Amino acid sequence: MILSEQIARLIEDMLTEQGGTLEIGRNELASKMGCVPSQINYVITSRFTPQKGYIVETRRGGGGYMRISRVQFDKNSYLMQFYNAVGDSIDYESSKVFIRHLTKNNIITPREEQLILAPLSESALTDVRREDRDKMRAVMLKAVVLKLATM
Repeated sequence: MILSEQIARLIEDMLTEQGGTLEIGRNELASKMGCVPSQINYVITSRFTPQKGYIVETRRGGGGYMRISRVQFDKNSYLMQFYNAVGDSIDYESSKVFIRHLTKNNIITPREEQLILAPLSESALTDVRREDRDKMRAVMLKAVVLKLATM
């Protein structure tokens, strides 16, 4: 297993043990994992994002720490956060992360996930100019999210 996955797994385990909120020093965690603090930063910024249901707060300096919280939203609050995070443009890989998170949180079924992802794929948008695909994808994804919020 690669180091970044080990770090992510450790943080997940610590979050579970602490009831969904973890406060830890970046240097302390890096020392525990035998890596540099920038590796911890990479894992935090890539794996513990709002799109994946986390809020991260950091304080720098001598007493610096990171506070990572697993966020639990009701369905509509989560969908509105999701809607705002999509923005005006989104690539296919980011779309998949968002949609898979909806499945993981039981907002949609695995079958619905596949149905939503199909028209967002690169192959489905081949007739759309390459520079317009991410904008088109964002419009479609937002329409799906709004519909989900009203169901």
